Amino acid sequence: MIRNPILRGFNPDPSIVRVGDDYYIATSTFEWMPGVQIHHSRDLANWRLAARPLDRIDLTGRPDGCGVWAPCLTHADGLFHLVYTDVRRYGRTTVGGAAGASLRDFHNYLVTSPSVEGPWSAPVHLNSSGFDPSLFHDDDGRKYLLNMLWDHRPARNRFAGIVAQEYAPAERRLIGESRVIFEGTALGLTEAPHLYRRDGWYHLIVAEGGTGWDHAVTMARSRSLSGPYELHPDGPVLTSRGRQHATLQRAGHADLVETPDGRTWMTYLCGRPLPARGRCVMGRETAIQPVRWGEDGWLRTEAGDGAPMETADTGLPAAPWPEETARTCFDGDRLPDAFQWLRTPCPERLFSLTKRPGRLRLFGRESIGSLFEQALVARRQTGFRYTATTRMAFMPAHYQQAAGLVCYYNSSKFHYLHVTYDEALGRCLAVASVLPDSPQGDVWTQPVALPDGEIELRVDVDFDRLRFAWRMEGDDEWRWLAKEFDASILSDEATAPGQPNFTGGFVGVACQDMAGTACPADFAWFDYRLRD
Repeated sequence: MIRNPILRGFNPDPSIVRVGDDYYIATSTFEWMPGVQIHHSRDLANWRLAARPLDRIDLTGRPDGCGVWAPCLTHADGLFHLVYTDVRRYGRTTVGGAAGASLRDFHNYLVTSPSVEGPWSAPVHLNSSGFDPSLFHDDDGRKYLLNMLWDHRPARNRFAGIVAQEYAPAERRLIGESRVIFEGTALGLTEAPHLYRRDGWYHLIVAEGGTGWDHAVTMARSRSLSGPYELHPDGPVLTSRGRQHATLQRAGHADLVETPDGRTWMTYLCGRPLPARGRCVMGRETAIQPVRWGEDGWLRTEAGDGAPMETADTGLPAAPWPEETARTCFDGDRLPDAFQWLRTPCPERLFSLTKRPGRLRLFGRESIGSLFEQALVARRQTGFRYTATTRMAFMPAHYQQAAGLVCYYNSSKFHYLHVTYDEALGRCLAVASVLPDSPQGDVWTQPVALPDGEIELRVDVDFDRLRFAWRMEGDDEWRWLAKEFDASILSDEATAPGQPNFTGGFVGVACQDMAGTACPADFAWFDYRLRD
């Protein structure tokens, strides 16, 4: 039985493919490394992380919300093909006011591999005309790249339509002319194209309405790949728009897969807002549901209402994976799969699992929220209520050194419980919060003096409420900080003007040494326990 979302926590822009009895979904990772998450399932309900292919991509300096967007995963000619966008410039780029030019930089690439686990090829640059690329393999063996077209000029429709151009695999480049094949509908913001061939028709699926509350899945079809395309007679095929009480909001950015019995499934992104707050602290997640082809040749949801489904029966034999344990011990030589870091392809500069065996050592690097070399290792928030704890050994000698437990969305949205140094107190504990939509701005709590020794740090998140606690090694009781923090800021919807918000809440550990001496912090374990 499917219970949506199937990929919980920040996993947007899903692209799905079936190879034999195996299903794979690729999702966006933005500034988090390594780039792209690929999950694997044999029953459409149970999924495990199988690969993060882009371990060599350099995202250093990418602004928040940029980096790796909208991967498309396909399989043909014995190879997995993964196309994706590297966004280098997106937010705060309007020149000349709201009606001025909007200068942004998107670069689309292709990597291939005979196996999802790799090795993956070096990236091939395809074009830079827009974002959300997808590769279509036609029945005659020819291949075409589709992407949305960006129009930066003043007073223009920024989303200028869907373009298609042939790709020559032998030459590993695009050939022929790029043509606009679909200009979109009145919903606007036309993006995320995927193309399918069925019963003599080319079926085009796109996302429209923006990736917020008006997000929608639109379909059109044509007898010719280059168009013209006629619109689906029902309007959006799937949307949460106008369904204010639906559990799954923001539904859109869809892809299709067919099971061996001929049943069609649609995977799409969605968001689960906090009750009464309307903020999606887990960002955009991945859902899936069955759809059907009607006698008129058009695709619809099984109920015909275009609504997202919370549950569905796959009809496939259950194939569960081993359950994730609550405690992560750092006793291997590689970072556990649940965790990622930010931007750099040189993680050895940020952390080590061998410098002190059995511990995750973070090397103090740049300030919390740096876009360049930030020693922060974190995992996704996957539920509204959770507890996370860690044990840390850290002896700062200067106020420029800090380390601790962080609840993080991006450089302008986080709560950071950290150990640092104060000339009057010595080693001490404080919380730094960056609040994007509050007149308070940044908030730093008064430091609390600490004794020497290892310290355990804890965060409890209960929907929109967040509290921190600490205790020294060997103590039984937790010491709770009096202040309660707003967990809802760790969301897409809590934002400063002009800032893209496309990721989701993370919880993890961090270490800074702004004096450049790389003072380390050692973490013995990390617990993450849902309380839903």
